[in-house]
Amino acid sequence: MKKSILTIASIAFMTIGAKAQLFSTSTGNIYFFSKTPVENIEAKSLQTLSVLNVATKELVFRVTNTTFKFPNKLMEEHFNEKYIESEKYPNSTFKGKINEDIDLTKDGDYQVTVSGKLNIHGVEQDRTIPGTISVKDGAITLLSEFKVKEVDHKIQIPKLVLAKIAEEIDVKVDAKLLPKK
Repeated sequence: MKKSILTIASIAFMTIGAKAQLFSTSTGNIYFFSKTPVENIEAKSLQTLSVLNVATKELVFRVTNTTFKFPNKLMEEHFNEKYIESEKYPNSTFKGKINEDIDLTKDGDYQVTVSGKLNIHGVEQDRTIPGTISVKDGAITLLSEFKVKEVDHKIQIPKLVLAKIAEEIDVKVDAKLLPKK
C-alpha cells in the first residue's frame, strides 16, 4: 500500500514539474499536395495536436485523418474510405526527438532534424525529418516540409487512378505551440 502511494506521489510530482516545460497546440496545420500531369490533389487539416517537451526535446504530432479537408468532396471520400482507411486507422502520428543541442528557452530560429517514428495507415516508419523551430515571445513555432511515399505505408492506389496520384506526397507542417498550463 505504501509503495502504491509513493509511486502515485512520484508520478504526480514528475507531472507537475514537467508541465512547466510542455508546449502544445490543438490547432496545428498539416497540408499535403500531390502533383501529377492529370490532376493535383491537396488537403489540409487545421486540427493537429502537437506537444513538445522542452526539457527532453521530445515531440509528438497527431492528426485525425478525417479532419483533412479537400476542395473536392469526392476526393475526401476516396481518401478516407479507400486510401487511408480512416475507420480502421483514425490517426496519423509522429513521435520523435530533436537531434540538435539547442536552447529552446532562448528566442531564435533553429534548423533542426527530428528522428522518430512516423505512423500512417497503421504502418510505422523510422524517419528523420528536417524543420525549423522559431522561439519568440514565449511561443514556439514548428515548420517542416518532407515527402511521404504511399508504398512505405502500404497505401494501395488502384491502377485506374495511379496516374492521378504521385508516388510521393509533399507534406508541410506549421504549428504554433504555447506553454501548457
